[in-house]
Amino acid sequence: MEPNPIDQGYRMPAEWERHSATWLAWPQNREYWQGEAMGLIEVAYILAVKSLSPGEHVHILANDDKNVRRISQLLIKEQVSISNVSIHIIPTKDIWIRDYGPNFLVAKTPTKPARMNRWLFNAWGDKYEMENEKNVAPSIANKLNIKPFQPNIVLEGGAIEVNGQGLCLTTEECLLNKNRNNGPSKTTMESYLKSFLGVTKVIWCKGGMEGDDTDGHIDNLARFVSPDTVVCVYEEDLEDANYQNLKENFEILQNSTDQNGNPLKLVKLPTPGYVGEDSLRYPASYANFYIGNEVVLVPSYDHPNDDKVCEILKPFFPNRKIVKLPSNIFITGNGGIHCATQQQPSV
Repeated sequence: MEPNPIDQGYRMPAEWERHSATWLAWPQNREYWQGEAMGLIEVAYILAVKSLSPGEHVHILANDDKNVRRISQLLIKEQVSISNVSIHIIPTKDIWIRDYGPNFLVAKTPTKPARMNRWLFNAWGDKYEMENEKNVAPSIANKLNIKPFQPNIVLEGGAIEVNGQGLCLTTEECLLNKNRNNGPSKTTMESYLKSFLGVTKVIWCKGGMEGDDTDGHIDNLARFVSPDTVVCVYEEDLEDANYQNLKENFEILQNSTDQNGNPLKLVKLPTPGYVGEDSLRYPASYANFYIGNEVVLVPSYDHPNDDKVCEILKPFFPNRKIVKLPSNIFITGNGGIHCATQQQPSV
């Protein structure tokens, strides 16, 4: 049996560590993005690519030659330099590449090649029919000529958050759910996370936000902004349906220590309040930001807290531009820009 990543000296780096590229899956499914929604989500994608591409290569997945031509034309029309953009024909149904794509690993020994984990994907607990997405990770591995590690368990990239120093955040609601891996024990899941992410400690938050079809992905709740600092979504409204869960997660992190036994520094992130239609609430969160080499893409919801969140994040990323990314259209698909990206670290 092939040794696990940690046995071979591999680890998952923090998102702020240098990237060689960012991977995106372009929105193409008009069943999901009906009418004007397609135009709105494409505007957000164009802004994301335009913001990221000066600082790193951007890889885009497209379904066929027709989509490749359309994406190229859109980017050129909006004056996006495509010299740092590659478009690949790898069919997808949905855009959430962080969850069905690979997560990349780097070695402690610089001469070792990059590797990746190819997790199994079951569409967030068999909620949807998404057969193409199961082929994305092996297709990317083939294009990059990277040999993947194969944990042979279901795990989505949005369910894990690492500081690159040995600490991982996740949630019980997602990773211990019976709709993934038949509800494994916490000990079993910790063993997988330690072996395949190269971490030494796991902190377990509880659950996610109302309307979250991922069963509580951590990237909507709490994110590292430095090795010892976590920004955590917190709801101040006691009457809000998310108040109790978010308060409990905050208190867990407040009472936790890092991989070396030192207390974590914790910073509250506000929420954009109720975002939804009638009784349908979306899991809108500012924690779903993406850290590129030169920018941080931050969800915005036409809410006064948009600017407050940018001011909260700015001190942690003094050498990166904070870019507000319109995300009311993203959240109608129950996700955000972090869900729609996957970083490929520099070796």
